[in-house]
Amino acid sequence: MTHALQHRRDNPQCADEELETILDIDDPGLQVRFPGAASSLLEPAAARVGGVRPKIAILREQGVNGHVEMAAAFERAGFEPIDVHMTDVLAGRSDLTDVRGLVACGGFSYGDVLGAGRGWANTIRFNARASDAFAAFFNRPETFTLGVCNGCQMLSSLRDFIPGADSWPTFERNASEQFEARLSMVEVMPSPSVLLQSLEGLRVPVAVAHGEGRLAWSADAPASTSACLRYIDNRGHPTER
Repeated sequence: MTHALQHRRDNPQCADEELETILDIDDPGLQVRFPGAASSLLEPAAARVGGVRPKIAILREQGVNGHVEMAAAFERAGFEPIDVHMTDVLAGRSDLTDVRGLVACGGFSYGDVLGAGRGWANTIRFNARASDAFAAFFNRPETFTLGVCNGCQMLSSLRDFIPGADSWPTFERNASEQFEARLSMVEVMPSPSVLLQSLEGLRVPVAVAHGEGRLAWSADAPASTSACLRYIDNRGHPTER
């Protein structure tokens, strides 16, 4: 697509920023920085979790299509993945008491209509059985949660259920006003995240594909917001895009 067409169709400022990046001959491009501490990624999974296979709920909803790959990833990382559909929670077949982790998967829940993650959250919020199960899980001190794509959007809409999530943002329509499928440079920041410990300083290109990937914080969000990840440009400078 030419810059002129993109400038007319999309957000003009985003189009101009992209052209400036393309014309920058000193831009080193996407790159990887793999600090020594991240060598734990290369160890056998059993060594990283002490030989124990904690159970993790691979949570999915209508339309989610990334659950099989997610289960495979956690299997390789040393976990015991358990398939949990939202109907299992709503019907009482699962109350999440037997799992140590939960990952809300993504990929076109509810046909990926705008706000699909918020709709998923409301399925939990306005069902007594589901809201009790998720609130109890989030308040157990030995559990952890991961949200991906619409699953991440869903969790951000349940931040009042999750201890310590007051500063979480919502996910709004992209500034470019278009669906974006790109590679973004991501750096792992210091954090207490159980999934990112020992990976501080890791920089890798990460694929993103979303129509609502712009982070928006409320005016009353705590000022001490700390992030586990940050997006950076190819020179390692923080970027809002």
